[in-house]
Parts: sequence; C-alpha cells; structure tokens
Amino acid sequence: MPLKIDIERYDTDILILGSGGAGLFAALHAHQSAPAGTKITLAVKGLIGKCGCTRMVQGGYNVALGNGDTVERHFMDTIQGGKWLPNQDMAWKLCEQAVVRVRELENEIGCFFDRMPNGQLHQKAFAGQTADRTVHKGDLTGIEIINRLMEQVLSRPIEKLQEHRAIGLIPNKSGDALAGVLFIDMRSGKFRFVRAKCVMMGTGGGPTMYKYHTPSGDKTMDGLAMALRAGLPLRDMEMVQFHPTGLLAGEHTRMTGTVLEEGLRGAGGQLLNAAGKRFMFDYDDRGERATRDVVSRGIYAEMRKNNNPEQVGMFISMGHLGPENVRRKFAGMVKRCADSGFDLAAGKVEVVPTAHYFMGGVVVDPDTRTAMEGLYVAGEDAGGAHGSNRLGGNGVANSTVYGGVAGDTMGADIRKMPTLRDPDEEILSAEVERAMRPFSNKPANIQTLRNNLQEAMWEDVGVMRTGEGMERGLSRIADLRGELLETGVDASHLAFNLTWHDWLNMASLIDISEVITRAALTRENSRGAHFREDFPEPGELEASYFTVVQKQGDALTVSREDVQFTIVKPGETILPDDEPETLVAAQ
Repeated sequence: MPLKIDIERYDTDILILGSGGAGLFAALHAHQSAPAGTKITLAVKGLIGKCGCTRMVQGGYNVALGNGDTVERHFMDTIQGGKWLPNQDMAWKLCEQAVVRVRELENEIGCFFDRMPNGQLHQKAFAGQTADRTVHKGDLTGIEIINRLMEQVLSRPIEKLQEHRAIGLIPNKSGDALAGVLFIDMRSGKFRFVRAKCVMMGTGGGPTMYKYHTPSGDKTMDGLAMALRAGLPLRDMEMVQFHPTGLLAGEHTRMTGTVLEEGLRGAGGQLLNAAGKRFMFDYDDRGERATRDVVSRGIYAEMRKNNNPEQVGMFISMGHLGPENVRRKFAGMVKRCADSGFDLAAGKVEVVPTAHYFMGGVVVDPDTRTAMEGLYVAGEDAGGAHGSNRLGGNGVANSTVYGGVAGDTMGADIRKMPTLRDPDEEILSAEVERAMRPFSNKPANIQTLRNNLQEAMWEDVGVMRTGEGMERGLSRIADLRGELLETGVDASHLAFNLTWHDWLNMASLIDISEVITRAALTRENSRGAHFREDFPEPGELEASYFTVVQKQGDALTVSREDVQFTIVKPGETILPDDEPETLVAAQ
C-alpha cells in the first residue's frame, strides 16, 4: 500500500543543526550578533545537552595561557602535528581564539575547570605537544562544557526542534544558494521542511563504520553525507583519526571502543605488549607521548606480531604512578574500567586503536562560509583546521571556537539577506523518496550489514592501508550498498521507527565509507592518520596537497589542491630563535 507523504513547512531566520559545542556556541553568538527579532532555531537528532560528541570529551581543551606557552607555539604544534596539511589561517584562528573562548567559557558561560593551589587553571600534558596546555574538569571536561552551554541556550528565546533528523540540504531553484533543510520529526515520522536564510551545520563526525569506534552508534556522518549529495567539496576525507587507547572489553558490551583518555599517557602511562614489554620507544623517540597516529600504528603493529588468540590488543599500565594517585586524578577513567571488569589504577587494561575523529570535512573559509550561499559549517563537519592529524585537546577547542565564529558570521551576513529562498521542489521530492525507499522492500536485518561494513573498513581501510586492500574494500562497500537498497523496513508505523533510522544511518555510513576509500587510494604517500604500507614515505612537505572529493551526478571525483603556506613554510618556524624546542619535562 503506498504511503501518503505530507511535508510540513516551517520558516525561521537562522537554523542550526546539532547541539554539540559548535551548535550551542553558534546559537548563543547568533543571538548576540543578529538583529533584534531574528528567529533562531536549533535542531538536533536527539535531545539538547544529551547528545553530540562534545559531551563525551574527557581530556580537555588546548589553550596557550602562559608559563612560557604562546599562541605561536600552539600553532606550530598544530601545523607539525597535522603534517603540514592544515589550512594555516584556520589553525591560527583556532589557537588564537581558544584563549578568548576559554575565558568566555569561564566568565560568561559559567564553566568550572580544575585549578592549581595558586588559582591558575591547571593544564595537563597531552601527547604530541611541546607544552602542558590542556585545560580540563577532571577527566569529564565535555560534560561540564555542555551542561553550562545548555543552561545558557535554554535561558534564551531560541526555538528547539528536538528529535529532528536532518536528511537533506535543499538548494534554491537556481542551485546557487541554500533554501533550507529537510527533516524527519522522529516523534511522529513526518517530514518537515525548514526554510532559513542562514544554516549552520554542526552535526559532528562519527566514524562508526569501523569495528572499534568511540562515538555512540547514532553518530553516522549524516552531515557529510548530506553535503556530498548537495555537491559540496569535501577535503582530507582519507584522514580518519584512530585514538590509540580504546577500551577492549569484548563484543558483549558497547563499552568496547570507548576512549581511555590521552591524559593517561601524558601523565606517564605505559603501553605494554603481550610479553609485558614497553614497546613505543621502538617506534618513536617520544614513546607513549607521540602523536595519536604514531601510537595507533605502534599498537597495531604489535597486535599483528601477537599470535595469542585470547589477546587482541595491547595493555596500558598506570600502577607505577601510584594507584591512589591514579584513582584521584582519573576518577572517571578508573570507574569506566571498573564497570568493565578492569583495574586501571593498579592493574593492566587491554586497549586497541579506535576510530575517534574525522579530520576531513566540508571545505570552508576561516569564517565558516562554504561554497553554497547561506550554508556555514563548524566543528567536526568542517575540514581544514587539523590537516592529517588532530592534536588531543584541539577538538573541543575547534568546536567551540568555530561555533562562535559561525554565530557571529551569520549574525552579520543575515543583514544582507532580506528574504527567504524558495526550494527546488524536485530535489525536495527526491530526498523524500530516497528516505522512503526502504518501505517498498521486504524487511530484513540491517545490523548484519552494519557489522559487515565495520569489518570491511577495519580490515581494508583502517590504521594501515594498501592499494590492494582498499580496492577490495571498495568492492565490499559496493556489495553492501546493493544489499542495503534491497533491504526493507516495516512501514506499519513511522513514529520512532528506529529500524528506519538504522537504514538511514547505514546509507550515510556507506556513502562516506566510499569517499574515505577513494580519497585514500588517491593519496599515494603517508601523512598523519593516513598510512600506506605500499607508499610509506610522506612525500615532499614543500609540495603538500590535500584531496578534494565531490559528487557529480552519480560519480565521485577526487582531485588535489596545493596547501597554501600562508603563515609558515616547512622547515621554518614562527617561534623566536631562543625558544626551547619543548617546555615539557622529559619522562
């Protein structure tokens, strides 16, 4: 029986997708900067304050606040950590504005971060950095930030569309600007099209197409999949960051893959192999404090040497630092491990590299504008700031800094946008038909397809890659796409039809999995998070390029663009000649 499809219509001025750090900051700054009477609407796939990746942040917030540290040093760490691929103007704004934003978080938003006895903010050590600069609230920093931001947003006249899943960016009739966004109201199953003069996309990443992953399973790259279908260019899509220390607690629990934060290694935690040997100094002079890509490859290499079927990963050990000290400094981590049967403070905990963050994203300028008028992108949906590798602690800084930038930019731009744009009705109808497709097929098990995709991406497009493996991965992805299109969903009810949303999640993951793989095949060198065993050399830094993927019709095109060294060139530094190489005490 054909389903009757009605599309509810709704108008606003500024529409924000996502309620992580980027979305909430964008809403607050847009409310401050836009003309009086501007209608601001915040739409979120889940519940405000209860979803998004920022809430899951444990480690902290990178900011240069003194003790010898400077914005210039933070910037150089970011550029070198990103292996000279970041957009330098974006990286500079990130480091410079982090100082402003952390003061705003404390003095205006109401966050309480840990302090030292003298009253200064405490800043802990994170890997890959030449200063201890990570501000934090114990090891539960994200909860503090999101709770306080949520309180501020809820106290203002900002409209909320909760449990609204964005499924399509709808352009105007001429295709040169964004008209609005198509949603599914998950509570009713109805479609709702929201027109807006300005739309900020901050849906977050979520590389949950991998067997081991840190984000919750409902984070499925929806924003990047929508941008891809809208024809927007995506950069650095091969750059998937694996956090080195994901908890390995078995297939019976969703705790597997969740992060044991970087501060553990920064504080002196040791990684041990099956023989109990500390191994990271075999791979890098910085040992456990090397960047995430290096440590992930070290763990993965040791995993391949191990022939014990009862042990999959490696171990992290903290007991030598004093069990009581570890319990005090890392109470959240100790409890998380205890819930899964491990004693982090005094014993060993098995860990595995886990897909954590996506450096790639929509091409944006340093003010968050995109190639499509009316669309702005911030947070993990935006590419450029991190290049090929993100430093721990730069993620929540990036979201909050650029969320605020997006809010300010929209508040200024909307003054030049007098009217709402009418949508291209054909594209609107096509997006509805795409979403309704599973209702025309016989219901089947979608979770099996997702498990197979996770296995394929982990094995063929994971921590260490080869051309042969990725070609095999493309074939497996294509087969799964075909199976998904033949897989149906029960149409007897649409309200909270979670199987329908599982199908849509899978569609997004397949789209972005193909993009990751095609971009990775094109990059025939090894940079940061992208490591090819058949092309292990990094290539000439002076000739650095980033990949750009765009959808044209039904085909994906992959091109290259040269990195613009607008502030500093490889082999150079902006630090004074008398600056020490590092401010971090040797282990």
